[in-house]
Amino acid sequence: VGMRRFRSWSGHPPEGLEGGSGNGSGSSLDLESVVQPLALNPWDVALCISGTIISCENAVVVVVIFYTPAFRAPMFLLMGSLATADLLAGLGLILHFAFVYFTPSEAVSLLTVGLLVTSFTASVCSLLAITIDRYLSLYNALTYYSERTVTRTYIMLILTWGASICHGLLPEPSACSVVRPLTRSHLVLLSASFLAVFAVMLQLYVQICRIVCRHAHQIAVQRHFLASSHYATTRKGIATPAVLLGTLASCWLPFAVYGLLGDCSSPALYTYATLLPATYNSVLNPVLYAFRNQEIQKVLWAVCCGCCSPTLPFRSRSPSDV
Repeated sequence: VGMRRFRSWSGHPPEGLEGGSGNGSGSSLDLESVVQPLALNPWDVALCISGTIISCENAVVVVVIFYTPAFRAPMFLLMGSLATADLLAGLGLILHFAFVYFTPSEAVSLLTVGLLVTSFTASVCSLLAITIDRYLSLYNALTYYSERTVTRTYIMLILTWGASICHGLLPEPSACSVVRPLTRSHLVLLSASFLAVFAVMLQLYVQICRIVCRHAHQIAVQRHFLASSHYATTRKGIATPAVLLGTLASCWLPFAVYGLLGDCSSPALYTYATLLPATYNSVLNPVLYAFRNQEIQKVLWAVCCGCCSPTLPFRSRSPSDV
């Protein structure tokens, strides 16, 4: 009798991990009962390590934003949403690894995969919400600091998490796709949704760059700045969106495209090789969006070395500055 094995992400194991199944199909998240302990997959270890780093980084951001009364502005609420989503994604990766290798359970593993789908979807949607907020802070600069902005922010948060939870409710134990237990139609929906979100973000950042360039030119004309100074200001305004979009694209586009084109007969290596870089986006988000914010830096320095008081008033900044 062939030994049945509990499988993690793909329909069949990476090369060198096939042993133990009578039909050669044992690897990742097939959610079958366990007869023999599953051989440790180095890709799963890498995902677990990535989840640990994600959890530690974003836990710091969540604690700082939650326990600092000054961080109640819309841009910090959106940062908190992003950090919370990434924190849940990191915890989901750790829990999934633990339940696959130590206490395998079909029901619990389905829950962890649903958590991962929800949290990663919320992470990408939070990035879209931050981009919308930045665009509106430039486009409607005179009316940005109003009650309408706070209301809009809460609406975006509700839509973000509502859509993310809906996306995470669909895993099925008998699914056949490049990422088990997601069905192919579910994975195509997730991939297409990401591409749509990325297209909207690209368009918004193009508009942001145009506004930044126009403002820089107006300031240069009014203050008689040199052409080199105008060029430096414009380059800085364009470099930040380029880094943010480039990071998102390099992390998630390979997995999104593979989700559209791959099928359950594709090698497991392709699944891991595209899924692991996707998790790096949650590793980089705190660095790109939170730790480079001067107000958050002040609080972190205060906590680490007591060099300044976290209760000091912060300089009001537009989301376009961070």
